[in-house]
Amino acid sequence: MDILTSKENGILTIEFNRLEKKNAITAAMYQTMVDALKDAETDSAVRAILFLGKPQIFSAGNDLDDFMKNRPTGTDSPVFQFLWQISHASKPMVAAVAGAAVGIGTTLLMHCDLVYAADNARFSMPFTQLGLCPEAASSLILPQIAGYQRAAEKLLLGEAFTAEEAASMGLVNKVLPAEELLAFAQAQAAKLVALPAASIRITKRLMKGGQTAEVEARMAQEIEHFGAMLKAPEAAEAFTAFFERRKPDFSKFC
Repeated sequence: MDILTSKENGILTIEFNRLEKKNAITAAMYQTMVDALKDAETDSAVRAILFLGKPQIFSAGNDLDDFMKNRPTGTDSPVFQFLWQISHASKPMVAAVAGAAVGIGTTLLMHCDLVYAADNARFSMPFTQLGLCPEAASSLILPQIAGYQRAAEKLLLGEAFTAEEAASMGLVNKVLPAEELLAFAQAQAAKLVALPAASIRITKRLMKGGQTAEVEARMAQEIEHFGAMLKAPEAAEAFTAFFERRKPDFSKFC
């Protein structure tokens, strides 16, 4: 299974398990996560959600080959359903990030409540490099977390940055030695499980509630632009260059 899910001691664990493809996410993987998150919402035994990758890599983002074969055509597409679920989850979400977190591997963290990173973690959002725009309302949330200038550097250039920089920006709560990451994140999730469930949910709702409509509106804008840009020649050049393992040439486009 490319996505492993398990429920134990009140924690739903969702683990990327496609190491041979750097945990790149396919439409089928998104659907598995959507189903797990929907189930967690109605399962009173689940009191926290934990996202994991592998010690070598969290996720390389979208599987571009699968993405081109299964292009999202509307809000009912698995990827957009996943974005809706993580942005509306009522239960606390924790992430443990080791290795690279690319694209949605980084933007999904903006919807988590607690994010812990190994000292080998590296984050990037290379949407502009692919001729695309940000998603997951990251164009709204990242400037709020990090300030406009730092967000602009990360979203406009799309270059990778370290766990320490992610922590200084407010994207990550704590950076740990790689060998300590999993146990620490699990312990933090267990702390959430041990607290009164209603108190946790209501506190999260109060913190996020005022922004929900704004996040929904920004996601809708991003989806509209993303769909149009996916059909544009810049994206075609970027994707072709990726598959041909060469540097894209955008000089012929205005």
